[in-house]
Amino acid sequence: MIRKLAFSLVALALLAGLGWLGVSRWTPDREAYPTQGVDVSHIQGEIDWKAARSAGVDFAYIKASEGSDLRDDRFASNWTTTTEAGVKRGAYHFYSLCRTGREQATNFIALVPREAEALPPAIALEFDGNCEQRPSRKNLLAELATFIQMVEAHSEKPIMIQVTRAFETQYRISEALNRPLWLTSTVLAPSYGGHDWVMWQASRLRRIDGIDGPVNWNVVRPQ
Repeated sequence: MIRKLAFSLVALALLAGLGWLGVSRWTPDREAYPTQGVDVSHIQGEIDWKAARSAGVDFAYIKASEGSDLRDDRFASNWTTTTEAGVKRGAYHFYSLCRTGREQATNFIALVPREAEALPPAIALEFDGNCEQRPSRKNLLAELATFIQMVEAHSEKPIMIQVTRAFETQYRISEALNRPLWLTSTVLAPSYGGHDWVMWQASRLRRIDGIDGPVNWNVVRPQ
């Protein structure tokens, strides 16, 4: 009886391990989505971008800043080494609901250089990890408009808006701001947003060579 129980537990552990292995290696089909990449921050630590490039990373969105005063301490290194590895890169800002758009744009602009070859800047809008404040839709849109105006003037590129389903449901961002959308949906392509998405965060559990631990995996909608 004990031997049978032990065998069952080993079998279940093996199946769970195989399931996790499949999840961590899954990506949307390359034929359908030829351009695929990651978004990263200091959480991933030091990244071997040459190994990541060989593993299929075509581009990277790198966290630059958060709120009005936080700056990612891996940004400068990631910004330089992605280029050296042949990985296209862009910068993103995690937007705080507790700070003004002007303060946050100033923080982002001070850190991110204006470069013609860089991907368009992005702003991440989500409740997870944000402050508890929930401004009115009118006030939030006004602050976002200020942020976008300042960042676009600096980068000379239209900003991309990453917005989660929960955030979009509450604030209907895509109805008011006609900008490229970067949406999040695990495995299944996202079906929310006021217009078609241009980038899809398909997994937060991808594991690849060159990056320790799980990383967010994204695909670009073919033109």
